[in-house]
Amino acid sequence: MFSALAFGAVLFPGLFYSFTEVLRTTFKHWSDADVVSVSERLVSAIHAALATTAGVIVVTSCRNTMTDTHWLVNGFILFGTPYMAFDIYAMYLSHYHIQRVRGHSRSYSGHSLQTVKTFLMKDWMLVLHHLVLLLVFMPIALFLRRDLGDFFVGCLFTTEFSTPFISIGKILIQLGLDDTRLHRANGIMVLLSFFLCRILVFPFMYWMYGQQFGIPLHRVAFHLPLQCNVGNLVILAPQVYWFIMLLRKAKRLYLRQKRSTADGDKSSPRTD
Repeated sequence: MFSALAFGAVLFPGLFYSFTEVLRTTFKHWSDADVVSVSERLVSAIHAALATTAGVIVVTSCRNTMTDTHWLVNGFILFGTPYMAFDIYAMYLSHYHIQRVRGHSRSYSGHSLQTVKTFLMKDWMLVLHHLVLLLVFMPIALFLRRDLGDFFVGCLFTTEFSTPFISIGKILIQLGLDDTRLHRANGIMVLLSFFLCRILVFPFMYWMYGQQFGIPLHRVAFHLPLQCNVGNLVILAPQVYWFIMLLRKAKRLYLRQKRSTADGDKSSPRTD
């Protein structure tokens, strides 16, 4: 099974560096920041697609939410662990090159503790999220679950469903397609997929557990161990925060486009 760990350790960095080489050759006018940022997003989208696929397979295969097991759960946890570690490094590289492009060349003349500190201060929640998955939930899922709850782990895999749409949005902006119908349609998919698979998935898991044991939804939490509820809250809290951020960003974009449309109408010549 640990071959999955080795495979992930080779695949995700390999994909990242392959994408950077292809993008540098294809888009020669792009800066290092552009190349690294898009490469990180592409790898993120691939990992998310694989995680979602694994999650759907596990969820649809487990009839009993507690006792049914599926080999893909432990296999994908080991396979995805190197991605979580590497993605922190890829996010740092993206941050480093973006800051250099934005005119901080003196502060970012080379990699240092200061650049790492600035990155951690800026993206502390994402880094913390990755570290919690790596250092807390991965050991629990592999060694402390006693092969119970594969259904719920599969549900957590599906939370990655929104990530490809988020990545596509960033890439469309990079390509200068942020004022297109495609970008707006993708933005709607980001909000819908994020809400369904990162927010509603938690009451869905509780509801499925209640359905199996005849417990009303509002009573399920009282029938679960405290650590299960705390773990779910730890995962859910940042998802709610990020969803609020997405809603605020969507509102800003909508108002900006509305103003642009209004200004365009005012400047259009009269035809009557």
